[in-house]
Amino acid sequence: MVAGVAALTGHSWEARVPDLLPLAGVWLAVDPLSGVFLAVTGAVAVCVAVYGVGYARPGSDGQGLDGRITQAMVPLFVAAMLLVPAAASVSTFLVAWELMALTSLLLVVAEHRRRAAVAEAGLWYAVMTHLGLVVILAGLAGFAAAADGETFARLRVASEGLSSPVRDAVFVVTFVGFASKAGIVPLHVWLPRAHPEAPSHVSALMSAAMVNLGVYGIVRVGFDLLGGGPVWWWLVVLGAGAVSALYGILQAAVATDLKRLLAYSTCENMGLVLVGVGACGFFAASGARPLAALAMTAALLHLVNHAGFKTLLFLAAGSVLHATGTRDLDALGGLRSPMPATTALFGIGALMASALPLGSGFVSEWLLVQSLIHALPSGGTIAAVVMPLAVAVVALSAGLAIATFVKAFGVGFLARPRTREAGQAHESPVTMVTGMAIAAVCCLALALAPGWAASGLSRAIAVAAPGPEAVTGAATLRLAGLASTMSPIIIAAALLIAVVGLVALLRAVASRRARRRARLWDCGAGPMSARMEYTATSFAEPLQRVFDDVLAPETDLDVTPRAESAYLVERVTYQARVGDRIEHRLYRPVLAAVAWTGRAARPLANGSVHRYLGYGFSAFTGVLIVLTVLR
Repeated sequence: MVAGVAALTGHSWEARVPDLLPLAGVWLAVDPLSGVFLAVTGAVAVCVAVYGVGYARPGSDGQGLDGRITQAMVPLFVAAMLLVPAAASVSTFLVAWELMALTSLLLVVAEHRRRAAVAEAGLWYAVMTHLGLVVILAGLAGFAAAADGETFARLRVASEGLSSPVRDAVFVVTFVGFASKAGIVPLHVWLPRAHPEAPSHVSALMSAAMVNLGVYGIVRVGFDLLGGGPVWWWLVVLGAGAVSALYGILQAAVATDLKRLLAYSTCENMGLVLVGVGACGFFAASGARPLAALAMTAALLHLVNHAGFKTLLFLAAGSVLHATGTRDLDALGGLRSPMPATTALFGIGALMASALPLGSGFVSEWLLVQSLIHALPSGGTIAAVVMPLAVAVVALSAGLAIATFVKAFGVGFLARPRTREAGQAHESPVTMVTGMAIAAVCCLALALAPGWAASGLSRAIAVAAPGPEAVTGAATLRLAGLASTMSPIIIAAALLIAVVGLVALLRAVASRRARRRARLWDCGAGPMSARMEYTATSFAEPLQRVFDDVLAPETDLDVTPRAESAYLVERVTYQARVGDRIEHRLYRPVLAAVAWTGRAARPLANGSVHRYLGYGFSAFTGVLIVLTVLR
């Protein structure tokens, strides 16, 4: 974390270890862009490390061998994530990326002995992350071959002489690979499976730190190594981000699994970050450098804010799981009394993620909207069509995020316990609460004084949009070249004064009237009970109806008549499920085709060594013929 902050202040460094990797060696370099991701990863790791002391101790959710494996692998995972932004050559980058993938995979499946779903989640994650690696390998290897060198310094110099088809191919291929790591729709299917099944502090590392490196790859390759590109590149990025933001928050709004809800929220927030990155590239290609700098400021600031509140939310979700043994919001409730610290900290995280004033997410989304709406007067026809749609996406996703986290906090922590496990909940150990508290303090600092973070990002933003700072001021944010200002501290003070004044007024009015004791209104149904509360499913049902065509909910009604009569019903079973429509429509047919191909190919493997040698000889001969023709 200290190294990342130092890089943001201009203290860059580089190093080479020539004999560590065969042929290429290891090249490391830290510049301000790397510094952003080093600082964020380090800060998340500090919170997770403190939290993990209590989480993995005997008698906790991470007990036994699984807990020891997790605690042993977490430092390796963090080290790999730190090496990725520090890499300064293609080979070093790919080795660090693969090390990050392998260590995170081992952490995802660490608890496979206790839950069968973990193995399936690990399989999905393994396939998706390694397919992403193959795509990134192909793009960067082709880039290095065309540049006749693999160091990032060499790629920067050679990119100017590459033909447009080569540049386009490198960007598109690497964008697909990096977008899969960032959890961008439709390459997100591993994220809502792996994050819920991983240990909770590992989920925080993956959602708040690892997915950021997908954004890092897009920015590093697209802006730094390739030096920017045509408008259509960034329209693709902006469009992918917009789709991911909307689809992710819709899935989060109807989710009842707390960690799955947070995983889909990650899809939404990474989508918003890519909307900013895409807008920055669009403005830079159009010559609007001030707007490009503002859009990149919004994107990187939102990335930092997301890391803060998502760390807090996943750690709080782990605290709930530790205390109750369940992640099902429909089975929770009433946690406010037995878990006051966790309730307060989750409430802070929910506020930060809701894009409301006093929240850190509000500041970065406000900056993003400012960059988009100021493109309209002189942005041309494309901007006149695209930017209003982008503003609508940001606004709609912000509104749905509010509903999502009202549901998560209200249903999960308030009212009365719905199950015996929720009623017997207990507060988490001090170290777990301390880890959450550190994340909460960081979130509050980012919410009240975002100018410090925005000004610190200026050196990193210069990679994509060289020029003066787009945002100045610590307490009051001022946008360079635009007549827009905003002061989170003044907003916080005004809200505080308004709340205190309202409470004082109500107390003054109430003190003049005689008090009466009466039972709460219960519709004549008797004393209030947990059955009268809204569940997470019922709370989200109106939203599900509105977006029915997008979510495509599945319902199953099974009526079982009595054996002696076709008219008397013995049992009625109703099941409702909101699955991932993209997974159902896109991935299921592909998996079915692969399974059919595997069954059809079984006769080829008959155990004959001679046949296998023939296969190898035929393949080798075919490759030689193709290479000869290409020459």
